[in-house]
Amino acid sequence: MISNGPLKVFLADDSLQIRARVSAMLAGSEVDVVGEGATPASCIAAILELHPDVVVLDHQLEGGTGLEVLKAVRSADPVVAFVVFSNNSGPAYRRRYLAEGARSFLDKSTEFDQLPQAVASAAGRAVH
Repeated sequence: MISNGPLKVFLADDSLQIRARVSAMLAGSEVDVVGEGATPASCIAAILELHPDVVVLDHQLEGGTGLEVLKAVRSADPVVAFVVFSNNSGPAYRRRYLAEGARSFLDKSTEFDQLPQAVASAAGRAVH
């Protein structure tokens, strides 16, 4: 669903530093970081409660993987878009996440600056 208000984004990453850096990068009039989590269970519960437009999802989470989150949320709320943002960016990871419904897959170490555009695109918006 495309709305005119700020884009609601949820951050799912096991690193507090990465979540803070991504939040700072995305913060602005067009993006509202509505929540964040580090474990699959906490992320799934919060995403289903908050209904963000886009989830920025790492593969490696505390005690599990982002794939668990992606599968659980997509089956319960298929409207939520996912942008995978991970250091585990080999071709097998990319294929698996994209096959499960992620809109895009970015490598943290080489594609960090592309995240705002990927988030906007996943939500069907243009970056201004």
